[in-house]
Amino acid sequence: MTSTQQHSDLESLIDSCLATGSSRNEDWDTLGFQAEKGGDRFRRAQIRYIGSGATGNHDDDSRALKADHFTFSNMRLPAGAVGPEHTHHDVEEVFYVLEGKLKVSVHDVEDGHKKASRVLGYRDLIRVPAGVPRSLENIGETDALLCVIIGTPKPQLPTYPPSSEMFGVTR
Repeated sequence: MTSTQQHSDLESLIDSCLATGSSRNEDWDTLGFQAEKGGDRFRRAQIRYIGSGATGNHDDDSRALKADHFTFSNMRLPAGAVGPEHTHHDVEEVFYVLEGKLKVSVHDVEDGHKKASRVLGYRDLIRVPAGVPRSLENIGETDALLCVIIGTPKPQLPTYPPSSEMFGVTR
């Protein structure tokens, strides 16, 4: 292989692994079914980088890189917005705060009204194990932006426990 071919292969490799911020879009529709059910406080955007996360099938999103081992996206929550109590039965989920102030709660599996909460800010992270119900709330006065990492390339759709405001809601 010539030096020029090696350089070309490296250029192709790096381009196939790159997802720039300028090429992302805020998808306000993917979780829109929750806002339709519960109102604007459930309105939030997913910004996909690797895979489609657990928000549905976005295999047609050519901007997202193929997920081999995990998914990675950003989520934008307007001030006062919430991510309702939900459970990922098959996989852990990580939230890493880039902007804003979030209250993150983990809920009791048997009685989701029992919960423990923590406030997270810039560069704070929480990992929620598989099977543990969780919820988010933007308690700040500005939009919150966070990274969401899910530990499998194709997670199952989450479910909403009976204590969730989204219980019984389907896509």
